[in-house]
Amino acid sequence: MRDASICTIHPNVSEEGFSSLAVATYRASTIVFDSAAAYADRGQRNLDGYSYGLHGTPTTRTLEAQLTALEGGVRTVLLPSGQTAIAVIMLTVLKPGDTVLIPDSVYPPVKGLCMDFLEPRGNSVRVYHPDGSDLEDLIDPSVKLIWLESPGSTTMEVQDVPYVVSQAKRHGIKTGIDNTWATPLLFKPLKHGVDFSMQALTKYAGGHSDLLLGSISVSDLDLRKKLRGTMQMLGLGVSPDEASLALRGMETMAIRMAHAGKVALDFAERLSAKGNIGEVLHPALPGNQGHDIWKRDFAGANGLFSVVLPADSEAGLNRGLDRLRIFAIGASWGGTRSLVAPMSVSNTRQFVTPWYDRTILRISIGTEDPADLWDDLEALFSEI
Repeated sequence: MRDASICTIHPNVSEEGFSSLAVATYRASTIVFDSAAAYADRGQRNLDGYSYGLHGTPTTRTLEAQLTALEGGVRTVLLPSGQTAIAVIMLTVLKPGDTVLIPDSVYPPVKGLCMDFLEPRGNSVRVYHPDGSDLEDLIDPSVKLIWLESPGSTTMEVQDVPYVVSQAKRHGIKTGIDNTWATPLLFKPLKHGVDFSMQALTKYAGGHSDLLLGSISVSDLDLRKKLRGTMQMLGLGVSPDEASLALRGMETMAIRMAHAGKVALDFAERLSAKGNIGEVLHPALPGNQGHDIWKRDFAGANGLFSVVLPADSEAGLNRGLDRLRIFAIGASWGGTRSLVAPMSVSNTRQFVTPWYDRTILRISIGTEDPADLWDDLEALFSEI
């Protein structure tokens, strides 16, 4: 080869004797083949064949396989974010004229997806109470998907997943769930008959607040094929760099979640005992909505919970937030850094609750020293 070719074509280097604990990060757009026949047959021999970088590399396949094992499914697909994963599920299942049921406690952008995108394009959307009490009345032949989120976004209502699944199966309806709060470490939706188990890997799997990624796991290869079809039509793929960060984060996920869950429950109990700061929303607290279901179905709790603040707390809340030294103020959760975020559900909820028009402080516990975190919370709540 001449010099320009030598600059372009990489030499083959022996990998004999090399073994690393880290998963290699394979970046690729073009996938090359050994022969014309192999190129003609690209990606057709099995579900996991390689054809183009958009559709998977060994790095993304490793993450998919690891998530599939955790979920107890048969295949997993990766998406650029949790919201994208939800959108792909709905676009895969729903055709014009079909109806989707969503719980009132759902992540607000999902309501936006349904009301502002799906409805104008011919789908119907019905909101059901998180406890499922009105579910049977809302089901008719047009319903093709029932969406769940348990615990609910910000307000932590726990849904009776086995009940919802039983109703769906009785009518031949698909089910999908946002399982980001629990992850498959604390709850395995596929084992309860859910068709699509989705999580935002941005949170606990990533674990360091530096990536955006989502996943969908299924127990039916045909559903995986349909998801992949939707993704290919939309040109959706994920960066192997993001997948590599998620693989690294998952190595400590169980330890981080166990620590954060223990500290969060301790703080929730201590804040509840104070009695003058507002209602504490945490599924593991007796008396919280859905506690008995959580105790029945979940293997534990994570580090995220909420506090409903007094009606006249706004001025004091701002002062308290400005006093924080350890907690950061910001959206998202599940990382090593503890976060607080004032939230409101008044513009997104259909069913009126005792905390409908109140500010809700969402608290995510990270890996800092619990004593420092508690001092920070005491300083915050002393202003409220």
